[in-house]
Amino acid sequence: MIIAVTGCQSTSTRAETRPEGPAAVTGMAGRVGTGGSGGGACVFVKPDGAQKFGHVGWGFRVAGTDRWVYGAVENPTGKLYTPPGGDIGAWHAEGSYDRMLSEMSRDAHYPGESEHPYSRYRCTNSTTYDTKAARAMIRTVEARGFLVGVDPKTGRLTSRDCLDATYDVLKAYRTKGLPRADKLSVPNVWVELLWGWSDRRLTPR
Repeated sequence: MIIAVTGCQSTSTRAETRPEGPAAVTGMAGRVGTGGSGGGACVFVKPDGAQKFGHVGWGFRVAGTDRWVYGAVENPTGKLYTPPGGDIGAWHAEGSYDRMLSEMSRDAHYPGESEHPYSRYRCTNSTTYDTKAARAMIRTVEARGFLVGVDPKTGRLTSRDCLDATYDVLKAYRTKGLPRADKLSVPNVWVELLWGWSDRRLTPR
């Protein structure tokens, strides 16, 4: 259980340089950030976050537009449990694809808090989407607190962490090809299950 209780915590470990992934997978290059009639989703990764077990955030396209909604649960306190209403570092924003990449690459919503900013992102187009449901889920994950371990209310071993937030938002969006994320999953392991998604380095811009 040691792996499970370390995910999505803040740490001061500086990220190592990762080799750049493939420029595009399944025709994603240069198209995921554009408008059109379809949807799109991204997962942003801090590979060295949470003692190198990984930290993730999310983004989804407002279908038919060039607007994206993106955010994360940062858990700045590093606590394994924060009750609903507490500070879990939840945030979200909306803007163009380029603005999303820029703000995620610089930790613009938590400046100075992280020595390991988001340095990798994986995206996919999606023929299914539900922007309204995804927006509603954002409100849910921002209000439900943070947990990795035993739920004090139920006594069950479970999680409500950065990966759960990312998965729940993108699942509500109806992202095509989204792999299942079981409770207490390790973010860096789950990210590798994004088959067919683009895989690129994210550098400050």
